[in-house]
Amino acid sequence: MLIGQEIAIVGAGIGGLAMSIALAQRGASVRVFEQADAISEVGAGLQISPNGLAVLRALGVDLAHGVRSGAVRLLDGLSGREILHLDLLRHAPDQAFQLWHRADLIETLAARAAELGVEVALSRAVVAAHQSHGGITLEFGDGGSEELALLIGADGLHSKLRGLLNPGQAAPFFTGHVAWRALISGAGLAHPAQAQVHMGPKRHVVTYPLRGGELINIVGVVEAADWAEEGWHHAGDPLEMQREFAGFAPGLRGLLGRVETVNRWGLFRHPVAANWHLAGAAALLGDAAHPTLPFMAQGANMALEDAWVLGECLAQRGATEALEAYQIKRRARCVRIVEAANRNASAYHLSGPARGPALAAMRLGGQIAPKAPLKRFDWIYRYDVTT
Repeated sequence: MLIGQEIAIVGAGIGGLAMSIALAQRGASVRVFEQADAISEVGAGLQISPNGLAVLRALGVDLAHGVRSGAVRLLDGLSGREILHLDLLRHAPDQAFQLWHRADLIETLAARAAELGVEVALSRAVVAAHQSHGGITLEFGDGGSEELALLIGADGLHSKLRGLLNPGQAAPFFTGHVAWRALISGAGLAHPAQAQVHMGPKRHVVTYPLRGGELINIVGVVEAADWAEEGWHHAGDPLEMQREFAGFAPGLRGLLGRVETVNRWGLFRHPVAANWHLAGAAALLGDAAHPTLPFMAQGANMALEDAWVLGECLAQRGATEALEAYQIKRRARCVRIVEAANRNASAYHLSGPARGPALAAMRLGGQIAPKAPLKRFDWIYRYDVTT
C-alpha cells in the first residue's frame, strides 16, 4: 500500500484523474496540478471499450452517464449502404462498449477523486520541468516552483515531463490527414446507440449518439495536402466541412447540415516515448507517453490501463523498481495499439477502381463469419489489467 506517500500528477484529464483515484485508493496523498482554472472539458465524444471499462469499474467510478453501444456499422459513405455490421450485443454479449461525452467522464472521475481526498490545484500551468536533488522540480506560469519526490506526467501531447525524460526525441510529423469534430443536437433524430463509420474515397466520418441521443458526436477525417495545426481546439468552418463530404449519402449530409460549430486540426504521428520513467522520481502515462491516432478509439482506454497498472506497481514495489516494471508491462502493448491505429486509417479511405471489389469482399466476409472482425481485436478488448 501507499499509505501517506505523497505523489503529484500533472494534468487533470482522463488519465490524470484516473491515476489520482488509483493512487488514493491505495492510501497515497495525491495532488494534481491542472493548468485550467476549472476541471472541465469542451464537448466531444469518447468510445470506452471493455478494456477501459474494466478499469473504471475497479476505480469505483459511476458508469451511469455512459450509453452502451450496440454495434459498430461500416457504411459506404457514398450510397449509405451497409458494408459490415459488428453486432456487439449478439456477438460479444460479455463485452460492454460505452459511448461517453468527454465532459461527463471528466466530471465523474473528478467526483470520485474528490471522494477519496485528492487535491486538485487549478491554474497551475507547468512551463518547465527539470531533475533536482530531491526529485523533479516544476516551474509554473505564475512564477512559482515546486520540488516533488515523485511526479507523474499526464499532461498530454505537449508534456513538459516527456521532454525531460526523452531529450532529443524525434519530432512529430503531419500524416496528411485533417480531422473535423462537431456536436449537434439529437432532437428529432433517431441515431441508434452505435458507432457508424461512413467510408468514402480518401475520407470518412464517424457518428454516434451521446447522453441517450440528446447529442450526436461527429468526427470526419480527410486526406489533405495542406498542413493543419495540431490540437483539436482550433475553430473550423462548418460550410467547409460540408463541402469536404458533399459526395456522401443524403442521410449523412443532413447531419452535417446541422453543424453550427466545428473544430479542425491536423493529425500528427508522434513516436511512442522510448523512456517512460526517471530514477524513481517521475513517470509518464497516456498521451504523454504514447500519443495515438484516433482510428482505433483507444487513446482514453490506454490512459485508463496505464493508470491502473502504475498504481499497482507503486503499491507493490519501491518507486525505482515500480516505475521500471510499469514501462515493461505497458510499452509493448501500447506500441502495438498505436501501430494498429496507424494501419486502420487506410481501411476507411479506399479509393480508385479497387474500392468497389474491396467493399464487396468486406461485406461478404462479414456475412460468412460475422464474429471474425471483432475477434481480430480480442487482444485489445478482452485484455483486463485489473485481474
